[in-house]
Amino acid sequence: MLDKLASVEEKYHELSAQLSDPAIIADQATYQRLAKAHASLSELVETYQQYQRVLDDLATAKEMLREESGDAAAMLREEIGILEEEEKRLAERLKILLLPKDPNDEKNVIVEIRAGTGGEEAALFAGDLFRMYTRYAESKGWKVEILSASESDLGGFKEIIFTVEGNGVYSRLKFESGVHRVQRVPETEAGGRIHTSAATVAILVEAEEVDVEINPNDIRVDVYRSTGHGGQSVNTTDSAVRITHLPTGLVVTCQDEKSQLKNREKAMKVLRARLLDKLQREQLEEQAQARKSMIGSGDRSERIRTYNFPQNRLTDHRINLTLYHLDSIIDGNLDEVIEPLITTDQAERLKNVDR
Repeated sequence: MLDKLASVEEKYHELSAQLSDPAIIADQATYQRLAKAHASLSELVETYQQYQRVLDDLATAKEMLREESGDAAAMLREEIGILEEEEKRLAERLKILLLPKDPNDEKNVIVEIRAGTGGEEAALFAGDLFRMYTRYAESKGWKVEILSASESDLGGFKEIIFTVEGNGVYSRLKFESGVHRVQRVPETEAGGRIHTSAATVAILVEAEEVDVEINPNDIRVDVYRSTGHGGQSVNTTDSAVRITHLPTGLVVTCQDEKSQLKNREKAMKVLRARLLDKLQREQLEEQAQARKSMIGSGDRSERIRTYNFPQNRLTDHRINLTLYHLDSIIDGNLDEVIEPLITTDQAERLKNVDR
């Protein structure tokens, strides 16, 4: 491990020197690429340097202990104990930082939320999930843009699709795919009975054109007039777009914009993401369902979480996590749910490395 860390540190210093080269600074594309690589190594190198300092301090303290006795020796033994604990902590952190990174971690995502079982209550819950993710994105300084939305009669969403753009978006949201179940008394329930409803969430990596090549001959584009509640036309022009990918049968519609061109661009963005998602899922299946960790497969048909409003309780079933401040979480404070999922995933990956 130490040899690998020394090599990484050397690479880091090489990148630092390149970033101060006037020729590279003048070439913004190259500079941005190198700056991103440099930033990705920063935490690992800083932790390694801290680890080296602890090792040096530990060696010095042990050397001094040979020459001391009494109170001075007792103080040194206490210091050695603290340093050994710090060495152990940093060594574990370095193992995690050396794990292969998910190539998608820094990418933006497309989030698809759909009402499941439960009728209007499920649609209202889909709206709650959308607001939860939006507020979480705001707290991270991320940008949210709605691509497509189908509202329900009571103000929820039968379906809503939106992009989230920013630093490390996929790394934080990738464990959100699956069935989210809600237990509460619906606004439409006069008897005060608790109902169970559900919504599905799919987190898709936003695909670039180079990630997924779509043959123009493989798609059929239909245009029509946008419709609102009750099917009434809300536009006088054929601005809504439906794109069908003929080889896979995937269908994407978009009617949020008044411009047919903008709706087509948004629909193509969703289609590329769905095709990339399909391709990646097929690759995983071909690998004989390689590793299915405690956090699950990420399949949107898998129940991952229950939101119990009467008890103010959230339970993530994949890691048996239960928290009793659902009101705060649904308001966008998601880190205390996401962090344990990331930690569990890292622990599982470390087990596989150690085997």
